[in-house]
Amino acid sequence: MQYSAVPLQKLIEQFERMPGIGRKTAQRIAFYILGLPKNESAAIADAITDACSKIHKCALCCNLTEEDLCPICKNEKRDHSTVCIVEDTQSLIAIEKTKEYNGVYHVLHGAISPLDGIGPEQLTIKELLSRLGGDEVREVIIATDSDIEGEATAMYLSKLIKPCNIKISRIAFGLPVGTDIQYADEITLSKAIEGRKTI
Repeated sequence: MQYSAVPLQKLIEQFERMPGIGRKTAQRIAFYILGLPKNESAAIADAITDACSKIHKCALCCNLTEEDLCPICKNEKRDHSTVCIVEDTQSLIAIEKTKEYNGVYHVLHGAISPLDGIGPEQLTIKELLSRLGGDEVREVIIATDSDIEGEATAMYLSKLIKPCNIKISRIAFGLPVGTDIQYADEITLSKAIEGRKTI
């Protein structure tokens, strides 16, 4: 449905452009914002403008940060010889929440997806390779998603990194904890068997 108020229509269209936001959700968000007191809607607009003007890519790992280097890259207690490659900052946050990894990261800002017009040149692969040129990095963990794009990206990266004589590993995929094997799909089960470890 088209609205006669052009600013409302433009607002809905902007929300619709966001990943995972359909027409109805975009409308709900737009009407929610229009229902806010002026100072609250202005605070949202200011927060967006502030974030877009102050946040940029870390000069080393391409994570999002306000400073030249992100807090992880600046942390001398982290293991800088191990680099975990992730597709996006959300994946980095998910790994950090486990408190199991003490190395550093490299954020690709996407995955190779020819159908979407995303090739290696659209990702931060050039920056990654320049990091691996020195002697500091001894292991690279590829932690891209297990979908087709993530797997293609992992294969592409492993071929590029192999000549650097750096240990390359891939995060394991398989059954989530608490899952019944009988309900798992074939791909998940095959990944679980492939990623098995000795106990």
